[in-house]
Amino acid sequence: MLTGGDLISDIDGCAVGSGELALWWLGQHSFVVKAGGKVLYFDPFLSPLVHRQIPPLLSPRQINHADLILGTHDHIDHIDRAVWPVLADASPQAKFVIPGLLCERLADDLRIPAGRFVGADDGVTVEVDGVRITGIAAAHEFLDRDPATGRYPYLGYVVEAGGCTLYHAGDTCIYEGLQTKLKRRRLDVMFLPINGRDAKRLGSGCIGNMTYQEAADLAGALEPGLVVPAHWDMFASNPGDPSAFAEYMRVKYPHLRACICKHGQCVRFVRPR
Repeated sequence: MLTGGDLISDIDGCAVGSGELALWWLGQHSFVVKAGGKVLYFDPFLSPLVHRQIPPLLSPRQINHADLILGTHDHIDHIDRAVWPVLADASPQAKFVIPGLLCERLADDLRIPAGRFVGADDGVTVEVDGVRITGIAAAHEFLDRDPATGRYPYLGYVVEAGGCTLYHAGDTCIYEGLQTKLKRRRLDVMFLPINGRDAKRLGSGCIGNMTYQEAADLAGALEPGLVVPAHWDMFASNPGDPSAFAEYMRVKYPHLRACICKHGQCVRFVRPR
C-alpha cells in the first residue's frame, strides 16, 4: 500500500493514453483517477477521525496536483469540510464540482472563492478543462429534492475524460429511472457503494445505500468494462461485504470484470478497441 509522498509520486509518474485511465482507492468512496492528462479526486475523505478503520493515505497538503475535486454530497466522508480549504490552497488550479444546491453555502462556510465551484445537478452536463461531468441524482435512502429549487442534494457523476467514461455513484440506492439515465452512455468504469442499509443503521442516523446484490445487478444491466465496489471498509458500524459482491458477480455475471481494490494501489483500465 502506497501512502504519502510515495502515492503522490506514483500518481504523478503514471502515464495514461487515450482510452485509458488509472485509479487509486483511498478508502470509503474516495478515489483518485488520472485520465486525459487530468488528476481527479472523488470524495476525498482525509480527516483523521478516531473511528476510521483505515487511516488517511494522504495529507491534504500533499495534494498539489488536483485538477478537479468532486464531492457528491455534504457528509464528512464525501465533502470533508475540514480538508477542502487545505486542498484549495495546496492545489490552487483545482475546481470543486459539487451539487449546485450547495455552492453558495459551501463557498461561504469554507471561505473558498465562489468562482472555484462548479455546480452540478441531475441531467446537467458541465465541462471543465476538457472534462465533461453529468450529474445523476442519487437516492441516499430517499430521492431527496429541495422543494424551493427542485435541485438535488445528493448526486453521482458520469465523467468523460481521455476517451473513457466512468460513473461514481456517490451514496445511493436503486430508484426508478436510474438505470435508464445511465444507459445513455457506454460506461467503462463504475464505482458503486455496497454497504447496504437496514433499520438499525437508519435508526441511528446512518443513511444507507444499495446492497451488494443491487450494485452487482446494476453493473450487470449496464455491462461496464470494470466495476469497483466501495464504501465498505471504513467504519465498523457501517460495513459491506466485498467477498460476497465478488462471488455474486462471478456466478451471475462472469463476463464482467470486478476489482476489489487495495488501498493506495494503482489499477489500470484500457478501453477495448
